[in-house]
Amino acid sequence: MNKLLITGATAMMTLAGAANAQGSITLYGLIDAGLTYTNNEITGTGAGHSNWEMTSGPVQYSRWGLRGSEDLGAGLKAIFTLESGFNLNNGQYSSSNRIFNRQAWVGLSSRDYGALTLGRQTDSMVDFVAPLSLTGTEFGGTHFAHPLDNDNLNDSFQINNSVKYLSPNIGGFKFGGLYGFSNQASGFANNRAYSFGMSYVWGALNFGASYLVLSSAARTPAQLNTNGAVTDTTGASLQGALAPTGVPLGVLASSQKTFGAGVNYTFGPAVAGFVYSHSKLAQFFQTGLSGTFQNFEGNFRYALTPAVELSGAYTYSRAGGNGGGGIPHWNQVSAMANYRFSRRTDIYIQSAWQRSSPSGTSPLGVAWINGITAPSSTSDQVEATIGLRHRF
Repeated sequence: MNKLLITGATAMMTLAGAANAQGSITLYGLIDAGLTYTNNEITGTGAGHSNWEMTSGPVQYSRWGLRGSEDLGAGLKAIFTLESGFNLNNGQYSSSNRIFNRQAWVGLSSRDYGALTLGRQTDSMVDFVAPLSLTGTEFGGTHFAHPLDNDNLNDSFQINNSVKYLSPNIGGFKFGGLYGFSNQASGFANNRAYSFGMSYVWGALNFGASYLVLSSAARTPAQLNTNGAVTDTTGASLQGALAPTGVPLGVLASSQKTFGAGVNYTFGPAVAGFVYSHSKLAQFFQTGLSGTFQNFEGNFRYALTPAVELSGAYTYSRAGGNGGGGIPHWNQVSAMANYRFSRRTDIYIQSAWQRSSPSGTSPLGVAWINGITAPSSTSDQVEATIGLRHRF
C-alpha cells in the first residue's frame, strides 16, 4: 500500500513538473502614488486656486495583471495578458465597467515569425514611438505628456476588438500593425482604428515611427458606436478634455490621423532623444471644423549613479484649425530625479511647468498639465510631485 501511495505521489509530481515546464502564469503589477502641488487649478466659480492632492499614477498608471504562456513546441507558444488599471486613492477601476481595462488579449507567438494577438491592445504609437519619449516611460510619464496627450504617447486609450501583429527582431529591425474592428453590422468604418509602425536599433542609435487612424460616423454622442474600437479614455487627455465625458474626440470626428517618429542616442550613462508627432482631426463633431496638433520634444536622461537617475524634457506644441479660433501653442519644461532603493522600489521628485500662448478665441488657451485634476485659470500652470513607486 505504501509503495502504491509513493508511486502515485511520484507520478503526480512528475506530471505537475511537466505541466509547469510547458506553461507559466505570472502575476505582475505597478503601484505609483504621490503628493502633488499645483499652483493653479480652476474652481467651480471660475477662479483659480492652488491645490495639494494625493495622486495615483503621477508617473505611471497603477495597474496589476496576469500574463502567461504555454510552450506548444517548435518555437511556438500560446500567450495572453490581462491587465487592469486602478486608482490607488480609492481602489476603484480607472475605467468603469471594465475588469481588464488596460489590456485583455490572447494569441500565438513564434520565435521565427513573430506574434499574432487578439483583444484589447495598445496601438503602434504606444509600441514604437512612446519608448523614445519621456512621456510613456518610467522616466517622466503622466505629467510629462504632450498637452492633453493629443498623440496618445502616454497610452490614454487602448484599442478594442483588435488584431495585432508584431514581428521578431530581424537584425535590429522590428515592425508591426493593428486593426480594431467597429463590430457594427451596418457600419464597418463607424468607430474603427488601425495603426502600423517600425523600430530600428543600430548600435547606440534607436529609431521608431508609427501612424494611427481613428474614424467614426457618429454625429452626436447618442450615435456613438459604443462597441467599437475606441470607447473610453484614461486621465486628462485630448479626448476627455474636448469631447463629452468618456467619449474620444477622434471617434466623434470623421477621422483622427496621428503620425509620430523619434530617435534616441546612448552615450555612456546618458541618453538623448527627440520626438515629433502630428495629429490631424477632420470635421470633429461633424461641424466641418478641422484641427491639427504638432509636438516637438527634446529629452535627456543621465544615470548619475546606479541608484540615481536624472531626466528632463522640453516640449513645444502648437495647434491650428479652420474654425477661426486662433492658433494656440504651448511650452512645457519637465524634470525628474529618481532614487532606487532596489530593482523594484524607488522614490522620485518631479516637476513640470507649462505655458499656453492663446490666439483668438480658441478654447485651448489655458494651461493644463496632463494628469492634473483641472486646467489652470490662466495661461500658466506648475506642478511638483514627490512619489513612491513599487513593482511586483
